[in-house]
Amino acid sequence: MRLKDYLKRLTIKQRMTFAERCGTTGNHLRNISYQQKRASVPLCIALERETGGEVRCEELRPDIDWQFLQQRKRREAEPA
Repeated sequence: MRLKDYLKRLTIKQRMTFAERCGTTGNHLRNISYQQKRASVPLCIALERETGGEVRCEELRPDIDWQFLQQRKRREAEPA
């Protein structure tokens, strides 16, 4: 789901609370949803987490190889 569509479902108060949970502002989320700004990697992760996976990192930042990052994280977690 696109971030813009997700945000449209929320009231203004819910958007502000959602933005706070993600560590950002409602205005910044609006700029991202209209592609005026890019979400940082930590913000992408927070958005996916806080939307319960409805808004995906891959949708927000298709320029990042998310699969590579996930695989690297798994390799780092493996015992030596």
